[in-house]
Amino acid sequence: MSEAVETVFIIDDDASVRKSLSRLLRSHGFAVESFGSGEQFLEREPFQGVGCIVLDLRMPGLGGMDLQDKLGKTGCGMPIVFISGYGDVPTSVQAMRKGAVHFLPKPFDDEELLQAVKEAIEVDRKTQDKRTEREDIHRRLNLLTSREREILGYVITGMLNKQIASRLDISEKTVKVHRGRVMEKLCVDSVADLVRLTEKAGIEPSKE
Repeated sequence: MSEAVETVFIIDDDASVRKSLSRLLRSHGFAVESFGSGEQFLEREPFQGVGCIVLDLRMPGLGGMDLQDKLGKTGCGMPIVFISGYGDVPTSVQAMRKGAVHFLPKPFDDEELLQAVKEAIEVDRKTQDKRTEREDIHRRLNLLTSREREILGYVITGMLNKQIASRLDISEKTVKVHRGRVMEKLCVDSVADLVRLTEKAGIEPSKE
């Protein structure tokens, strides 16, 4: 299936669990890939679409928590739904603190799992949307010249053109030209929009 489809990765050493969950999730329109161990999943090439992981807590070899740690270190940010017949409160709390979306004790019903998967998919979609937005913002910021970046830093403080001109010892007309180019390159129409954009990019205003 195309990776454009929302994909659920099932990682569980129990073949019957993998089979039943795969059937359930496919019947609700998800693409599914299943793995008998965390080691098998790590051999898969990085996934670029929207998805989540349904992960058994206890498995031979690499356990669920260990796999969660490894994925975090490799930059894989897919949300995880833990499932376990041995879960306890401290373990579930630890998993959630590390970024798991849900921790479902076995046995769970179909609706519980489906709801957890849908929430995890939505988390991943929003995360990827934000990442795409940040990448687009940085692409536009890279179009600015060093002088335009300098003026941008002052514009977002709320300084007027004449104040910026005085600070940089250039003409007000020059500031106006550069300011216009900044707005054009960053595709914004107001200082308020400019401030919001720079906040998302992590750009600090210049000190007045």
